[in-house]
Amino acid sequence: MQDVEGLFKTAVAEIERMLNSKTVVGEPMTVEGNTLIPLISVGFGFGAGGGTGKAKAGEEGTGGGTGGGGGVKPVALIVINADGVRVEPIKGGAASVLEKVAEACGAMAAKKGGENCCKHDTD
Repeated sequence: MQDVEGLFKTAVAEIERMLNSKTVVGEPMTVEGNTLIPLISVGFGFGAGGGTGKAKAGEEGTGGGTGGGGGVKPVALIVINADGVRVEPIKGGAASVLEKVAEACGAMAAKKGGENCCKHDTD
């Protein structure tokens, strides 16, 4: 049973380490004067269990286990530019985020004669 408790404590500690403000608010990107900040939904679940028992012959046995799963999905973009700040919801997941960024890049590239307009803040 102590093994299960140890596994459970380790799992909880790892989840606490992973969940912070950077988990739900992504890294900002700059696209031709627009700063885009992704907002992300994080979900997870886990369980643990254990037990002991005796066989008919008097032998004892123990068992335990843990399991878990999680997911991450973009839910919105914060757009900051000269016009102000707005939140754009994302309805279809990661593909929609890429479409929104591609649309913004395409529009800006057309204005600049085809130049690459996308730049990540860490570039």
